[in-house]
Amino acid sequence: MTEGDGDGLLPRALAKTEKGRAGLALLAGIVALMWLVEVINTLDSNRLDTDGIYARNVTRFWGILTSPFIHASFQHLLGNTVPFLFLGAIIALRGAGRLALVTGFIIVVGGLGTWLISPSGSTIGASGVVFGYASYLLTRGFFNRSIWEIMTGAVVGVVWGAVLVSSLVPHAGISWEAHACGAVAGVIVAWRLSVSDAKTADASLPVNAHLLRHPADRA
Repeated sequence: MTEGDGDGLLPRALAKTEKGRAGLALLAGIVALMWLVEVINTLDSNRLDTDGIYARNVTRFWGILTSPFIHASFQHLLGNTVPFLFLGAIIALRGAGRLALVTGFIIVVGGLGTWLISPSGSTIGASGVVFGYASYLLTRGFFNRSIWEIMTGAVVGVVWGAVLVSSLVPHAGISWEAHACGAVAGVIVAWRLSVSDAKTADASLPVNAHLLRHPADRA
C-alpha cells in the first residue's frame, strides 16, 4: 500500500460509517411510521385496514403503496417489526439510498404481484417487504460473487430460513401471495443492483486497472 492509499483509508472509512448511520436512521423512521399508523388505526377502530391491496381492483391500485404500513393489530405489527429491523439493518449499513431503493422496489414490484394473484379482500402488512429483504440478502452475494455477502446470506438463512419457508405455506389469514411476490422482488432487485454496482466499480477504476482486468482488450 502506498502513502497515498493510506491517506485515503480514513476518509473512506468515515464516509462508510456516515452512510451506515443514515441508512439506520431511515430504517428507524420507516418503523416509527408503521407504529404511528397503527396507533392512528387503533384509535380509528381499525378503519385503515380497508386501505390495503385489493386484487385486480384498478380503483384501489394505490393500496400497493399503503399496504406495507398498515397492520391488523399491534401483535401483527410487532411480528413484522422484529425481522424488518434485523434484515433491514443489514441493508441499511450500505446507506440510506440503498435501503430506500431496495425497499421501494420491493413495495412496488412485490405489491404489483400481490395485486395480480391474491384472492379477494384487503392485503395489509409489511411481511412482503420482510420476505423481499430476506431474499435480497440471501441472493446478492451470488450475484456479486462476494464471499462476505454469501456468508451474510447464510446467517440470514440459518436465523430466519425455517420461519420464512413455513410462511410460504398457505394458512388462513396469512397472505402467502404477498410473501412469495415480495421474495421474487427481492431477488430481482439484488440482481439489478449487482449489475449497476459492477458498472460503477468498473467506471471508478484507473485506466491501468482496466487494462489489467481486461488484457484481451489491449491493442
